[in-house]
Amino acid sequence: MDSHETNLSVEGDFEKEKEAVEISETEAKETIEVQVGDAVSVAEATTEVVVGEQEETAAKPTKESVLGRLKELAQNAEAVSKQELDNLKQTFYKLHNTELEADKKQFIENGGTEEEFMPKADALESEFKSVISDIKAKRSQVTADEEKQKEENLTIKLSIIDKLKELVESPEDTNKSYNEFKRLQQQWNDIKLIPQARVNELWKSYQHYVEKFYDILKLNNEFRDYDFKKNLEIKLRLCETAEKLVEEADVISAFHQLQKLHQDFRDTGPVAKDLRDEIWNRFKAASTIVNRRHQHHFEELKEEEQHNLDQKAVICEIVETIDYDHLKTFAAWEKQTQEIIALQAKWKTIGFAPQKMNVKIFERFRKACDEFFKKKGEFFKSLKEGMSENLEKKKALCEKAEALKESTEWKETAEILIKLQKEWKTIGPVQKKYSDIIWQRFIDACDYFFEQKNKATSSQRSVEVENLKKKKSIIEQLVAIDDTMDAEEAEQLIHELMKEWGSIGHVPFKEKDKAYKQYHSVIEQLFERFNINVSRKKLSNFKTSIADIEKNDSQALYKEREKLMRVRENMKNELLTYENNIGFLTTSSQKGNSLLIEINRKVEKLKDDLELVEQKIKVIDNSIRGEDHEK
Repeated sequence: MDSHETNLSVEGDFEKEKEAVEISETEAKETIEVQVGDAVSVAEATTEVVVGEQEETAAKPTKESVLGRLKELAQNAEAVSKQELDNLKQTFYKLHNTELEADKKQFIENGGTEEEFMPKADALESEFKSVISDIKAKRSQVTADEEKQKEENLTIKLSIIDKLKELVESPEDTNKSYNEFKRLQQQWNDIKLIPQARVNELWKSYQHYVEKFYDILKLNNEFRDYDFKKNLEIKLRLCETAEKLVEEADVISAFHQLQKLHQDFRDTGPVAKDLRDEIWNRFKAASTIVNRRHQHHFEELKEEEQHNLDQKAVICEIVETIDYDHLKTFAAWEKQTQEIIALQAKWKTIGFAPQKMNVKIFERFRKACDEFFKKKGEFFKSLKEGMSENLEKKKALCEKAEALKESTEWKETAEILIKLQKEWKTIGPVQKKYSDIIWQRFIDACDYFFEQKNKATSSQRSVEVENLKKKKSIIEQLVAIDDTMDAEEAEQLIHELMKEWGSIGHVPFKEKDKAYKQYHSVIEQLFERFNINVSRKKLSNFKTSIADIEKNDSQALYKEREKLMRVRENMKNELLTYENNIGFLTTSSQKGNSLLIEINRKVEKLKDDLELVEQKIKVIDNSIRGEDHEK
C-alpha cells in the first residue's frame, strides 16, 4: 500500500472512531443532564434516611458530642460531605429544642405562662454556629479555588490545541512530531476539570486536530497497528468493567462509575477499523443497561415521593378542618390533642415528598398544628382566668348547702339541694389544689342532710331495704345462669331480669353503688359468655337507666333526648369529614394504604356508634309515648 492509500485508510478509520466517540459523548451528556438533578436530591434524601436509621441504633448523642464531631470535621473542611454536615446540624438542634421544651415545661409547672418564658443563653449553640460558619467559609473558598483551577485548565487545553495545530500546519521529522503528539495527548488526558460550558466545543476542536495529525503524519502500518493494538486492550478492559457494573447493587454508584468509563473510552485512541463497531456496541450495550437501571431507580423514588406527598396532604387536611366550635371542655381538647400527636407520629413514618414540595407541605402541616396549639393555649388561658371566679361560685354553693343541712323540711330542702348539685355541675373547673377540698366541703353538707333525712324517714328506709333484697335476688338469679342453659333462652331470661331490675325503686343510699357494681359486673360476664351483641348490651343498660330518669324528673327524658340529638348531629358531621378525607387518599402504591385503613376503621366505628344513638332516641320516644321500653 502506498503512502496515499495509507492516508486514506487513517482518515477513514478516524471518521469511524470520531463517530463512535461523539455518540458515546452525546449519550452520556444527555443521561447526565436528565438524571443528575434527581440523583442529587434523592441521594441526599436517601442519605438522610440512612443516617437517621444509624442514629437510632448508635449511642444516644449529646450536644457536646455533636459539637466535638463538628470541630473534627472543621480540621479538614474541604473534605466534609454536605450530608454529614446537615445531619449534625439536624441532630444538634433536635437536642437543643428538646432541652428548650423541657425548660419551658418546667417553667410553666412552676407557675409561669408560655408567653412569659424566655430561653436562656446557650454557649454551646453559639459555638456550634461559629464552627458551622467557619466550615462554610472554607468550603466556599474551596469552591472558588476549583472554579479558578477549571479556568486555568481551560487555558492549558487551549494551548495544547494550539500546539497540535502547529504540528499539523508545520510537519517536521516524523518521530519527533509523533513523540510530541503523544506527549500532548497525555497532557490533555491528565487535565480533567474545565468549565462545563466549554467541554463539547473544546473536545471537537481537539479531535479535529488529532484526526488532521494522523492524516498528514503518514504513519507506517506497523506503527499504526501497534497503536490500534494498545487501544484495543484498553477498550476491552473498559468493556469488561462496564459489564460488571450491570450487577452493581448500588445503581447510583454504578452510574457515576460509568461516566468515568465513558470519559476514559473517549480519551483512548482508535482501534482497527474492522473491530470498531464490535467494541463500541459491546461497550454501549453495557452502558444502556446501567443507564436504564439508574433511570428506573429514580422513577420508583419519584412515584414513592408523590405517594408520600398525597398522604401528607390528607393529614394536613384533617388538621385544617378541625371544628374548634365543639372543643369547649378540657376532655374535648385533650382528646383532640392526642389525635394531633398521633397524626404527627404518623407523619414521621412517611418518607420524603418531591423536593420542590417537601418544604411546602411540611410548612403547611406545621402551620396547621401551630394554629391548633395556639387556640388550645388561648382556651386554657381563658379557662385559668375563670377558675378564680368558679371557686367563688362554688364557695357560695357550699355556704348555701351548709345553711340548709340542719333543716327538717325534708322535701323542700331536698329539692333545693338537688338544684344546688345541678348548678354545681354547670360551673367550670377550679385550680387543682382547691378542687378536692371545695368538692368535699359541698358533698359533706349534702350528705349530712340526706343522712338525717333518711333517719327521719324510717318507713321509707324499710321500703328501700326491701328493694335492696329484691335487687340482690335478681343478682343471685343472674349468677345462677350457667353454660348448660340454651343461649337464646339465657338471653331472654337476662333481659327479663334486667327489666325487672329497672322497675324496682330506690335502695339505701350507702348500698346503692355496691349493688349497682355487682349487678353490672354479672351482666358484663353474661353478655361476654353468651356473646350478646355489645350495642344491644349498651342499649339494654340505657333502657334500664331510663326508668330511673323518669322517676326522678319528668322533664329529664326531654333533656336527655335533646342531648342525644346534638350527639347524633356531631357524629354525622364527623362522619362526613372522614368520608371527604378518604377522597384525598390514593392507593396507587402498595405501601400507601395504611392511613386509608385507619380512617376506614374509624368510619365503621362511628357508624356503629351513630346507630346506637339513634336506637336510644327511639327508646326515649317510645317512653314519652308511654310504650314499653323493651319494644
